[in-house]
Amino acid sequence: MVTTQTSPEIPVYRRLPIQIVSGNGCQVTDNTGKTYLDLYGGHAVAALGYNHPELTKSIADQTAKLVIQSNAVDVPIREEAIALLASLSPIPNTQVFMVNSGAEAVENALRLAFLHTKRPRIAALKGAFHGRSAAAAAITDYHDAWYAFPNKPFEVDWIDPTSLEDLEEKITDQTAAFIFEPIQGVAGAIDISYEFAQHAAKICRERDALLIADEIQSGIGRSGTLFATEQLGITPDITTLAKSLAGGLPVSAVLAKQEFCQVPIGTLGTTFGGGPVVCAAMKVVLETVSKQEFLNQVKANSSYLIQLCLASGIQSVTGKGYLLGLHLDQPAGPLRQTLLEKGFLTGDAKNPNVIRLLPPLILTKAEIDLFIQALVETLKEHQA
Repeated sequence: MVTTQTSPEIPVYRRLPIQIVSGNGCQVTDNTGKTYLDLYGGHAVAALGYNHPELTKSIADQTAKLVIQSNAVDVPIREEAIALLASLSPIPNTQVFMVNSGAEAVENALRLAFLHTKRPRIAALKGAFHGRSAAAAAITDYHDAWYAFPNKPFEVDWIDPTSLEDLEEKITDQTAAFIFEPIQGVAGAIDISYEFAQHAAKICRERDALLIADEIQSGIGRSGTLFATEQLGITPDITTLAKSLAGGLPVSAVLAKQEFCQVPIGTLGTTFGGGPVVCAAMKVVLETVSKQEFLNQVKANSSYLIQLCLASGIQSVTGKGYLLGLHLDQPAGPLRQTLLEKGFLTGDAKNPNVIRLLPPLILTKAEIDLFIQALVETLKEHQA
């Protein structure tokens, strides 16, 4: 009798038919030796690509010194990383709480809003994705199919991201906070307009609701500025960060105005958040990405990529920097498979006609040219 050996891992993702074993720059290599240009960056995590010399050295050096220590004691590398992050924050008098994942950062941002305002409701955007833990999932527009918890922790008012009227109607004196992604990543890299963001900030100020920017995907230079809210001309009360923050290690952060962080000791807590190794990595990422010449390069190369995508036959491109959605007039899945066979890793979106690009921020024009050549060929092969 022949039996099939299956993995004990819970199958939570539809995996691509490849096994990645190493990476260098923006390239990854599978177990057969085939290389791929990674335009998805591990869910937008690999900000500096793979095997970045300063990043890998910082991780190795810190690992040799101290891997973990409790948050009950001071650790110099944690203090340095947090001080650097606070100095770069657009929020005045920023205080920082380090945790582990994007969903955890969102949960703690919401907790701060509820504690400060003593109000019961949250306003969120249609199309939003904030995570899969209980509170983060409650403000994720797609959660009904997988939420699973028997009760939701609070009431949510859903706002159309194109409707100023919805902002007026649904942010009320019962709203603790309005949370939004400046670029809705999972929805297909959908931009929030300048006018909408400005109006949202104005309504929140007038009604004493907190404004929370979820920059888990769009932050740390991915939009072409360190924070995407800079391009919207607004200053949030709280910002959440994760993904690119440590270039590949699990870390996230809540950035908040000091006045919203006056909570009793023990209200917030974390075991692994702000560990020495991830803080060493975070410091290198921040020092690299925050340089103006680095951000200028991201913007210039992104503009080049967008222009070539449009010239190649893509219907439209949404997003900013290296958080882009390529909108097609057909399902994107078959094209993504063909691109994979040609050696290019790309991402999907809730919109089935969108290819999502979240490459390392070090992607070059030469690598963009290689992708565009493959994209043009792929579009011709899949013409109806």
